[in-house]
Amino acid sequence: MRILFLPFVLAASTALAQQQVPGAHFMENWDADADGQVTLAELQDKREQVFYMFDSDEDGMLDAEEYRMFDETRALDMQNNAANAGRGPMRRLSDGLQLAANDTDGDGQVSRDEFLTRSADWLARIDIDGDGVVTLADFRPGPGKGPAKAKP
Repeated sequence: MRILFLPFVLAASTALAQQQVPGAHFMENWDADADGQVTLAELQDKREQVFYMFDSDEDGMLDAEEYRMFDETRALDMQNNAANAGRGPMRRLSDGLQLAANDTDGDGQVSRDEFLTRSADWLARIDIDGDGVVTLADFRPGPGKGPAKAKP
């Protein structure tokens, strides 16, 4: 069932994504209620789906080979659907899904708990304006779009 879902994820594309609007493909796939913002709960739900999609042996861990498949699939998806793939906000998006960002105990594999626990950190990484949700505005390039600064 998980393998059948993968082509759907890769094939999904909106008119916005086709027009190469940065972040449009992400929003289409991660904004579950289509309200224009991705919340922490939506990130956690989708990350759990993604985890189980790539946990091919269903042992609750993404080992090196499963993570390699995940990385390759993400790279292909970003290449085909993401404007500015590998730069700026899209880079932060990708970096937050890499093995190193999710392997909190450093054992070379990622458990379901590790992957889900990193959801809040990933949200903070891509929520440039610091409002607690991800919107298309968080993908706009330009001056002053760096990470939100802590208030004194």
